[in-house]
Amino acid sequence: MSPDTHRDSCAEHRIGLVLASASPRRRELLQQIGVRFSVMPVDICEDVHPGENPAAYVARLAKEKAEAGLAHSDAAAVLGSDTSVVMSGQILGKPVDADDAERMLMSLSGSNHEVMTGVALATAQETQVCVVTTVVHFKELSPETCRAYWQSGEPHDKAGAYGIQGLGAVFVDRIEGSYSSVVGLPLAETAEMLIKAGIPIWQPE
Repeated sequence: MSPDTHRDSCAEHRIGLVLASASPRRRELLQQIGVRFSVMPVDICEDVHPGENPAAYVARLAKEKAEAGLAHSDAAAVLGSDTSVVMSGQILGKPVDADDAERMLMSLSGSNHEVMTGVALATAQETQVCVVTTVVHFKELSPETCRAYWQSGEPHDKAGAYGIQGLGAVFVDRIEGSYSSVVGLPLAETAEMLIKAGIPIWQPE
């Protein structure tokens, strides 16, 4: 078998798209636009680098996840994504306890903040990267509401201590930008990346 024939044979046996995330929300969003994919979460360090701004941070993490997935799989393409809630230039991570969640939510109360999602699609040819920023306007919250919301369990694993796709939707007065990006994956931009890489969307089951 010639080297070219061997490469062609390997390419034929490569699996298609892999999502480098364990997030059920990202899985649901990809399914929403008819994309066929497999799931393979990757483990990378998510520490913020000194002097790194939030947009650069989510872009870097998305790229590292996608490229790590590509390096450790037989996928033709790997999609990585990372979402951060940003208030006054500061990244709000996942709350460590009820007091931390209340602190975060009260800082968002009656104001607006940014949700930044980085998306990266890695193939053997290139890695596409983009960052989508959505402005989210919050209603006024009370400490009692924040504590009751914590008891629901929903904010425990959510950046910024809320989920717009769940019970936390009642806190949101309005948004400016992409709703799906706030959930975890900006669909319009992701679809553009997939199409550019030759990965079809709108596929029937």
